[in-house]
Amino acid sequence: MVILAPMAGATDQAFRLIVKSFGCDLAVSEMVSAQGLVYNNKNTQALLRFSEEERPIAVQLFGHDPKTLAKTAAIVAEEHRPDMIDLNMGCPTPRIVKNGDGAALLKTPRLVGEIVQAVVESAGLPVTVKIRLGWERDRINCVEIARRIEDAGAYWITVHARTRDQFYGGRADWDKIGEVKAAVSIPVVGNGDVDSPQAAARLLAAAGCDHVMVGRGALGKPWLLHHIQHYLDTASLLPEPSLAERISTALAHLRLKIELQGEEHAVKEMRSHLAWYLKGIPHSSRARAAVNQAVSYKEVEALLENFAESLAHQDEI
Repeated sequence: MVILAPMAGATDQAFRLIVKSFGCDLAVSEMVSAQGLVYNNKNTQALLRFSEEERPIAVQLFGHDPKTLAKTAAIVAEEHRPDMIDLNMGCPTPRIVKNGDGAALLKTPRLVGEIVQAVVESAGLPVTVKIRLGWERDRINCVEIARRIEDAGAYWITVHARTRDQFYGGRADWDKIGEVKAAVSIPVVGNGDVDSPQAAARLLAAAGCDHVMVGRGALGKPWLLHHIQHYLDTASLLPEPSLAERISTALAHLRLKIELQGEEHAVKEMRSHLAWYLKGIPHSSRARAAVNQAVSYKEVEALLENFAESLAHQDEI
């Protein structure tokens, strides 16, 4: 399987739908606060929204209290009926780990097991867990953590092959994913530095894992997961989209977001995605700066079409 990773502020419903339109085996929601659900927080509830077109889909929860997570997992399973519940034990951001959530859980392996067991018993759905290699590079304990997760009844484990103190820098250590795979009998999903079909194939070969998860590599390239699956199935590469196809996809993405959130909010939130769509295209810096100030669909459309025309004119000279 090729799986779309949960990314806060990125893998919202509009992005999941555009990825699914190209082809994606499984998508995971942005992380949802268990505590926020307990207090019926409006913004937290919005993160749980998904459509039938997005199935199969996993909802990712984060927190550190087994009882709270068990309670919210049961509510999500009953009221929203995702295909899986995923537990976040890898988010490195300070605002998450300062409360003992995300990657901070890796410092307390026993608590990891208690959380997974509580959620497995309450959810009535397959429960998966996403971890990192450890809290820091001299405290790598992913094998111990993985064994506790397996013993607690998880369906599979996703390993982002970096430690918390690496955040998203440095190279992912795929060999450590292999060590986890050798230590457990449940499926293992490899994650980290998967930015091309070839990278996905190298990860699977290096780690011997069962599935691959794609995160930041898909930003601005929602077709990447389909390209990876095609390469894994056929050993042949699909052609990269033309600039016109990129722009068409970006605008379709924006239209979806406007349908879901309204124009003003959607255009502001899409600015980062629009910059990702243009990343790597020659002479795109001015266009990226311009879309970062856009406030309407028509403005974005005109900016992107004018950029494409100017680039075509430069190529003709």
